[in-house]
Amino acid sequence: MRKLEDYPFEIRPMTPEEGTGYLISFPDFNECFSDGETVADAIQNGMDALKTAIFALEDLGFPVPAPMSGGLSGKFVTRVPKTLHAKLATRARREGVSLNALVTTLLAEGIGMRNKDIHA
Repeated sequence: MRKLEDYPFEIRPMTPEEGTGYLISFPDFNECFSDGETVADAIQNGMDALKTAIFALEDLGFPVPAPMSGGLSGKFVTRVPKTLHAKLATRARREGVSLNALVTTLLAEGIGMRNKDIHA
């Protein structure tokens, strides 16, 4: 049984052309979005919209996307300066790991440090 909380969402401030408040969207659902004056309002309104979208799909006999099916493959490509690439490759060789493993570890450590700063 899928839970609404399992579906990822994105929140951003609305542009002046869109109005005020925050916009919430769901990567697994192309046409499901909502808004709210505060982040909490946007999340609540978004969950209501998501529930309605799922109900409508089920009612019409259409498949409901699984959580995290909206293109999050775990892979992305990024360009870095040649000097940074060389430093990363050298460090990976020195540590006896692949470049991918090193970069994944560094990113995870960086996110962890940032989360500590945010929640401190």
